[in-house]
Amino acid sequence: MNEFPLYSADEFRRRALHQSGGPVELAWRDHGDHRLNPETISQVADLKLKDAAVLVPVVENGDDAKVIFTLRTSTLRKHSGQIAFPGGAIDPEDASPEMAAVREAGEEIGLADIFIEPVARLPHYLAATGFRITPILAVVKPGFRLDLNPTEVEDAFEVPLSFLMNPSHHVTDTMVWQGIERHFYRMPYGQRMIWGITAGIVRTLYERLYT
Repeated sequence: MNEFPLYSADEFRRRALHQSGGPVELAWRDHGDHRLNPETISQVADLKLKDAAVLVPVVENGDDAKVIFTLRTSTLRKHSGQIAFPGGAIDPEDASPEMAAVREAGEEIGLADIFIEPVARLPHYLAATGFRITPILAVVKPGFRLDLNPTEVEDAFEVPLSFLMNPSHHVTDTMVWQGIERHFYRMPYGQRMIWGITAGIVRTLYERLYT
């Protein structure tokens, strides 16, 4: 019998280390909105993609952990004004996707690495904007302070893990992008709208850890 509450950081860590759905290196086609757009994603997979990493920061908060999100500034060249996880391109000096994700979290929101415990990876997310994204699942210890970089991040906020892992909050929608019909997830949370790449990663997290 499991000793940890379902949505605690401890249980998140345990599930992250024992994911369902096959090896992360091979499972990207089988999850999230990749599964909703098999033909489009196959085309993206054939492109020359730049490697990137994002941190999925799950904050210890008793029985109901919280997940940190950012609101990107409206002046950024890509994904401006969207809700995102801290992250960005993997630089040559980054020894691993984990290092890149932790570095980016420090640069974007001032989250110090002493509070971050990288735990596991999710399958890649292939973005039509030209990136192969590795989501890094991490537990964040309480006591941290955020210092937002105003050139990249307009705001940062937390959403309960229990809300995100409730499939009734995962709405599927459709839009035409560059002349192609795309299906995607969106997750309304109060006045916020989590959608696109970020919602696809959240959906993959749900499918890998909580189904």
